[in-house]
Amino acid sequence: MLMPRDVRTIADAKLIVEERGLSHVKVGLFDIDGIMRGKYMSKEKFFSALASGFAFCDVVLGWDCKDQLYDNGKYTGWHTGYPDAPVRILPQTCRALPYEGDMLLFIAEFSDNAEPICPRNTLKRVLERAKSQGFEVIAALEYEFFIFNETPESVRAKNYQNLTPLTPDFFGYSMIRNSVHADLHHQILDLGEQMDFPLEGLHTETGPGVLEAAIAHDQALNAGDKAALFKTFIKVWAQRNNLMATFMAKWSPDWPGQSGHIHISLKDAQGKSAFYQQGNEHGMSDIQRHFLAGQQRFMPEFIAMIAPTVNSYSRMVPGLWAPLDATWGVENRTTALRVIPGTEKSQRIEYRLGAADANPYLALAAVIASGLIGIEEKLEPLPQIKGNAYQQSHPAELALPSTLFEAATQFKQSKAAIEMFGQNFVEHFSASREWEEREYRKHVSDWELSRYFEII
Repeated sequence: MLMPRDVRTIADAKLIVEERGLSHVKVGLFDIDGIMRGKYMSKEKFFSALASGFAFCDVVLGWDCKDQLYDNGKYTGWHTGYPDAPVRILPQTCRALPYEGDMLLFIAEFSDNAEPICPRNTLKRVLERAKSQGFEVIAALEYEFFIFNETPESVRAKNYQNLTPLTPDFFGYSMIRNSVHADLHHQILDLGEQMDFPLEGLHTETGPGVLEAAIAHDQALNAGDKAALFKTFIKVWAQRNNLMATFMAKWSPDWPGQSGHIHISLKDAQGKSAFYQQGNEHGMSDIQRHFLAGQQRFMPEFIAMIAPTVNSYSRMVPGLWAPLDATWGVENRTTALRVIPGTEKSQRIEYRLGAADANPYLALAAVIASGLIGIEEKLEPLPQIKGNAYQQSHPAELALPSTLFEAATQFKQSKAAIEMFGQNFVEHFSASREWEEREYRKHVSDWELSRYFEII
């Protein structure tokens, strides 16, 4: 019997479906916000689509996370009539679905005229650029997420207020918590193994009901798939246990925000670390130093891809473990970029700006693309920060946008973004972020009512 993660070709995909006697499979793809959209597909339709692709309504590229239609998109909208877009199925992404018997899941991606704005393809284009420079990119993502004793119905009934976390209070790295709730922790670990997003670590973080999961490193495109599937199916797992998981960057003013840190390294054509140079200060090769410089230089311009929601910027406040400037340091968790010295195997950069709410494909694309520009242009980083970066002043050019609208504006005007991601993607993505900001402005918050209703 063929195993799901051994599927590589169209013939393999057909064989495993036949071996399991399936009448249907699941096919899904990821939209601009990193949300998995998909459906069950009959065996006959699936076999046909493997060879020639299939059509998927392009509205999923033209609406937001609440299915509200963008009014500023060029690619699709009422002006195009929301036609179907071509999609290809990727046999090598086959996964088992633990909760559905022998059911299989396949990832798809947009192709042809929709390819330039497809998030997965955007990452692929960046990786092709890395390959043309002689590099393979290795990546790993780690996520913080809060778990609640709530359901989709109960959080709405409570208007998302006074929610009950899985556990109370601060208790990071707690052996008590992970032992009391060992069954849930083991379910998460098993899910990672079954769906091939294995976890190198899982522990409680500091806050009520918050966990941190570190997904094992892999080639960057695979890492993107694993991270996107992890975020999707942790939510599925939680709701099947009458719980809810959130990857909001910051769900409460009372507790720390949630990160989505990204670890990056490069291998050269011989498969050796391009970041490690024995004898150099901190083990940093010239390649790593230039890569770091590019990440630092273009972080303000690319931040919309890394902090893509209005809520992302609520996390970026002093003293809450989120960087405020494009700083770097060696083993310094107060900076945006943390150089982790090590060996041929472990030398890497941690991109600490990343938030849990980012689309993994787009966050990876931004993190890698900025570094590649640094290599191409042989950029040099500014001096590293030692000590608490929050308490130091930094050059103005390192300041990060403080709102999504500012971030979207910088991204739209960035020549580097157009060069690395393409004009079509930059126009579409920046428009989608501007829409998100305008939707927020329609909202009147509890804070505004309390502050202005009577007194102002």
